[in-house]
Amino acid sequence: MSWFEAILLGIVQGLTEFLPISSTGHVRVIPALLGWEDPGAAFSAVIQLGTMAAVLMYFRRDVVRITVAWLRGLTNKSLRRTPDSIMGWYIALGTIPVVVFGYAFRHQITGSARSLMIVAFALIIGGLIMLGVERVATRQRSIEQVTLRDAIIVGLCQALALIPGVSRSGATIVGGLVLGLDRESAARFSFLLSIPAVVLSGLYQLKDVGGGDGASASIVATIIATIFAFISGYATIAFLLRYLARHTLAVFGIYRIAFGVLVLVLVGVDAIN
Repeated sequence: MSWFEAILLGIVQGLTEFLPISSTGHVRVIPALLGWEDPGAAFSAVIQLGTMAAVLMYFRRDVVRITVAWLRGLTNKSLRRTPDSIMGWYIALGTIPVVVFGYAFRHQITGSARSLMIVAFALIIGGLIMLGVERVATRQRSIEQVTLRDAIIVGLCQALALIPGVSRSGATIVGGLVLGLDRESAARFSFLLSIPAVVLSGLYQLKDVGGGDGASASIVATIIATIFAFISGYATIAFLLRYLARHTLAVFGIYRIAFGVLVLVLVGVDAIN
């Protein structure tokens, strides 16, 4: 992998990690469109650490407040029912599904699930669901009203994003909308919930960077991509939160469907593989 490829894929990762259009799907499809080698599942997972660094930077006050409250609640019963301490437990419990399913299906995730056909169908189906949910969602609840049930359901939605093309942010934001959260609250909870899941995934696959899974990305290329994923990811978080305060997810749903159909057509005529 050249430096140019690493920089481009890092920017793509940062842009698509938070926009609900699937970062893993784009990092898999774009190299195929450009005639490059598949960078590998380890590369895709590790460069997400760059976008998670962007989340930690952007939500640093929330992360510190929630973490401190959660830790204090472990040793002080009177502090366990504070909103921040409870949110810490919700994030921890909501992470369990993706950890369990991620480990159980780790071989499929890094192998057969990276099929371009699977990515294309996941993009299309996810886009259709997104458009449907936007029509029926009530959007009457804020992030302060998130419950244990909400955390578990959104956590299960996050586990679906183990399938390339589904989109972690897309699945969790749509899950939040189904549960009645407003768009901005659904996005904020989605970003906070992603932190432990993506960090664990990236650290788990760190050992495979530079080879071992047929990857084309070296350690240096992965580091470069991670840095650019952080830069573009930070800008994307700010954009998406402002956008969702006034707009629907419809444009992303339409884009997913169009992009998925394009991938299907190109695969069908054997233009990419």
